[in-house]
Amino acid sequence: MQAMVLTAAGQLLGLKQTPTPEPGASEVLVRVLSCGVCRTDLHIFDGDLPEPKLPLILGHEIVGAVEKLGEGVTGFAPGQRVGISWLGLTCRTCSFCLTGQENLCEQALFTGYQRDGGYADYTVADANYCFALPEEYTDAEAAPLLCAGLIGWRCLKLSNASKTLGLYGFGAAAHIICQVARHRGLNVYAFTRPFDLAAQKFALSLGCLWAGGAFDLPPQPLDAAIIFAPAGDLVPSALKAVRKGGTVVLGGIHMSDIPSFPYELLWGERAFRS
Repeated sequence: MQAMVLTAAGQLLGLKQTPTPEPGASEVLVRVLSCGVCRTDLHIFDGDLPEPKLPLILGHEIVGAVEKLGEGVTGFAPGQRVGISWLGLTCRTCSFCLTGQENLCEQALFTGYQRDGGYADYTVADANYCFALPEEYTDAEAAPLLCAGLIGWRCLKLSNASKTLGLYGFGAAAHIICQVARHRGLNVYAFTRPFDLAAQKFALSLGCLWAGGAFDLPPQPLDAAIIFAPAGDLVPSALKAVRKGGTVVLGGIHMSDIPSFPYELLWGERAFRS
């Protein structure tokens, strides 16, 4: 099969002929139909995330068709369309796995990081971490939902926003979850790179009540803020923007260092969640 392979951080991906993998027990072989590009793929490429499996096939927003079932796999059939996301494998027995926090499992492995991903003709995935996909989405439409959509939804649930929500960094996850939040009746405020008028116009077109620079204050205090941008210096700004008792959710896999800030920014029961 053909695959785009990363051999070292910062080096261009190389198109290579590699053996088509065989599914092991509990695994499925999937013929890749579409695979999105996530900001985390770029962090792995740049070396921001430590110790990736090398050589590595990147890509964790995968839509494909089941080609072959490994031993013991039930619930999927050859030809069925499935999605494969960032979380690729866990122990399924630890306290985190048993309480719905599998992403914190000490033995977790991640697609396109410690397991080969979807920038290839085929990929192998654990069947327990594959998703059956509804037919109303095309392959290209479904792919971003497998990371940007999933992380956006998780962040929205963690935010506990009741009326006002701020989104820092208006990329893939933010623009998807903005539409969900508006559908749920929330007033959404978008924070973009300073003077990024195109992004601010886009945010307003999706129903945001206000759009401004990342370090601006919104016209009213927020119930919660979600930081999707991988910039630690946004944390103090988001804390200033939320009301007392509000929540700041850090949504990314990787973030630059959070600068020091006065304790008063946390006073009044403001809280971090990630």
